[in-house]
Amino acid sequence: MRLMIKGGRIIDPVNSIDLVGDILVEDGLVQEISPAIRTKKAEVLDATGKIVCPGFIDMHVHLREPGFEYKEDIASGTRAAAVGGLTTVCCMPNTNPVIDNGAVAAFVCSRARQVGVVNVFPIGSITKKQQGTEISEMADLVQAGCVAVSDDGRPVMNAEIMRRALEYSRMFDIPVISHCEDLNLSEDGQMHEGFYSTLYGLKGIPAAAEEVMVARDILLAETTKSRVHFAHISTRGSVELIKMAKRKGLAVTCEVTPHHLTLTDEMVRDYDPDTKVNPPLRSREDVKALRQGLIEGVIDCIVTDHAPHEVEAKDCEYNLASCGISGLETAVAVILNDLVNSGIVDISDVVRLMSVNPANILKLDRGNLAPGKVADVTILDLELERRVEPSQFLSKGKNNPFKGRVLKGWPWATIVRGRLVAYNGELVV
Repeated sequence: MRLMIKGGRIIDPVNSIDLVGDILVEDGLVQEISPAIRTKKAEVLDATGKIVCPGFIDMHVHLREPGFEYKEDIASGTRAAAVGGLTTVCCMPNTNPVIDNGAVAAFVCSRARQVGVVNVFPIGSITKKQQGTEISEMADLVQAGCVAVSDDGRPVMNAEIMRRALEYSRMFDIPVISHCEDLNLSEDGQMHEGFYSTLYGLKGIPAAAEEVMVARDILLAETTKSRVHFAHISTRGSVELIKMAKRKGLAVTCEVTPHHLTLTDEMVRDYDPDTKVNPPLRSREDVKALRQGLIEGVIDCIVTDHAPHEVEAKDCEYNLASCGISGLETAVAVILNDLVNSGIVDISDVVRLMSVNPANILKLDRGNLAPGKVADVTILDLELERRVEPSQFLSKGKNNPFKGRVLKGWPWATIVRGRLVAYNGELVV
């Protein structure tokens, strides 16, 4: 199979490429990049006026399978990822059973090969059944295909357990992804603790609930000389702590979500359960600090933290609603609309944040378009305007706070291993 991507602006930071030209793909691999490739027998995809970049990688997704297929499954989740411009997703272990052993991890990989349309890499749990008391068999998890470990959805409250997990992870050179939340401080909280939680009459979750755990795990990373990746950071204090850790040369990285970069706690005013997420939407000052963290390079990745739910889990009172946003199909568009088209970040920075850096952190052979590399490609149209319509999502989860908004800038085509899987908002496989 040959595919010619013609006339797009090709951005590949790894290989210092930023040019208008063509890419020739053959048998799933990049064959050639040039300002003009002579016409060869190939299917042609005219990308004139579009941005062509290494496939976007989402290293924080909840695909729910096995056990919670009524919320999402690998088939529906990977199709949502494809139309959302993502070529690779890494799925969190809070399934039923938990991905805490090689057999469950192998099931996820096998199922993804059978029904998935994008690459899927599982993330194993730090502790057995995510109970925080006994470390999972990391060797089995890594051998079965896991690229990291995390108890995401639950923090590892016991510092000694976290220390031992970090030490163990060094044997396999994988990151430990930390869900930073002190449950004693966040218990029963519904939104960010501040002016608006008082105004709306909802119990607040203080910024300190996240920051004390970020500080703890930075200290543990320094003690163990291990790699820690901080999931979905949301506060100014977390950014400052991670900045200091990086200045000390510690092996720490972090991620942020589109909703934490663009929405504030004020949005809870309508008590829309789609705005309920963990960590909660924070203050305007926190959003400003997160954006500055992107600009300064403190924050390494943008992820969706895609957390789909069935209608009943969200169609209820705010304090009873489940936390989470179904974000695979809107994440890229939100970033393009709110950050790129508004001039806050450059499109080449987005490619680093959503492709190059996740690949480096997880040591995936992705994130660049050099000849001989796997042809995972995301093509963007910065001028395309479309309304967010959750009823049309391919994800089973329709819980999205951006519903009804018209966004400018959307994924235009998604190519996985040289195969076109999504085009102009539609699945083509």
